[in-house]
Amino acid sequence: MSASRSRLPPEVNRILFVRNLPYKISSEDMYDLFGKGTNKETRGTAYVVYDDIYDAKNACEHLSGFNLLGRYLIVLYWQPNKITKRNTERQRAELETLRAQNNL
Repeated sequence: MSASRSRLPPEVNRILFVRNLPYKISSEDMYDLFGKGTNKETRGTAYVVYDDIYDAKNACEHLSGFNLLGRYLIVLYWQPNKITKRNTERQRAELETLRAQNNL
């Protein structure tokens, strides 16, 4: 393993979360772009899972901001801890709002 492939930032992983996909993107288009397919239920988002973490890193670096059919892709590393934290914070805020509304 070369020195350039030995250290990766901690957020790098094999799963990418892609947002802002054109709604009419086909599985073939996804495969051409990412080397992976998708299904018709994605409606603008997709998870792309790579076998090789370096392929995921390369896709994230080179495809984020890529203009596809008039939409600029947002490609992020999937970070379930951040999603859970964000959801927990939102739920806590909703709970506080309900408590305030009901004088609890």
